[in-house]
Amino acid sequence: MDRLDQAGRWAAYGAAAVLAPYALIKVSWVVGALAGLLPADDGLGLTGWVVLNTATIGMAGIGIAMALALVRPWGMRVPGPLVAFVAWVGTGFLVAVLPYAVLDSLLGVSSGDGSGQRGDDGSSMPGWEAALIQTGFVGTGLGLAVALPAYLRRRWPDVFAGRIGDGGDGGDGGHGGDGRHGPALWAAGVAAVIGAVWLYWAFGGTAGVARVGDRNTAWRLLTGVCGLWALTASAATWTVGRGRPARLPRWIPLALGWLGTGSLFAWSGWKLPFTLYLLTARPDDVSSAENLALAAVLHAAAVIAGAAMLPALVRVRGRTKPLGAADASR
Repeated sequence: MDRLDQAGRWAAYGAAAVLAPYALIKVSWVVGALAGLLPADDGLGLTGWVVLNTATIGMAGIGIAMALALVRPWGMRVPGPLVAFVAWVGTGFLVAVLPYAVLDSLLGVSSGDGSGQRGDDGSSMPGWEAALIQTGFVGTGLGLAVALPAYLRRRWPDVFAGRIGDGGDGGDGGHGGDGRHGPALWAAGVAAVIGAVWLYWAFGGTAGVARVGDRNTAWRLLTGVCGLWALTASAATWTVGRGRPARLPRWIPLALGWLGTGSLFAWSGWKLPFTLYLLTARPDDVSSAENLALAAVLHAAAVIAGAAMLPALVRVRGRTKPLGAADASR
């Protein structure tokens, strides 16, 4: 066992351990709300509050199981596409949350906009709960960032080997190889547009913004982080699909593209249903800074673009089999 494997194993156990308190806190919120001991929050009402937190409990459970799958022997027997998909979505959520949580703790964003309130009585989330939740996100993100590459290298050692343009990419002088990267390159263009719009909003642009007063610092920060990951996904997919710049270590654009496309797919897949709900129901007690129709279009396009770019990033080098197909032939 080399140092990367050893670090990956400790990181995987650590990621599962720090996420467990988050799941327990969310369980206490749901039980407390149903028992009438804790108020609902975010203008969702009791049903919306319970549904939202139940969903996050399920996500935490999946995250813990995924972390353990990266280190336990049974994780190597789980079907490759399933592990790859869950890891892709999970890391996609975390790469947006992790920079936001770190910057939030440094800048004190949430403490100044009331986002820590939980209920109509003005009560705030206890400090220890906020600390455990933030530690869970940051710790899980850092743990998976170390554990996932170690797992991928153990299971698919040939995927990240080599350099751009030496096989399996578009490295034929920039004409996209056998043409299979065409849809991914179009999706990369869409992702670039989406990222540019989100960064425009994050830096104060008002076109497409319906409620200028609702653009607090937290909203701008998270929008900017998602915009940067969208542009990262676009650049990484373009690099792999066009085979340029040649001789760049292949693991660099693959790792960045994996995280960026996951962020597009996961976050917009999470936000799209809520945006559509706000667009159709128009609740009086919930508002959104951006134009809801435009936001729905952007999130739908982000989900499609993220999914369309992924095939260009998971091809086994020098072959046309997708990631995980090699397992089925063993």
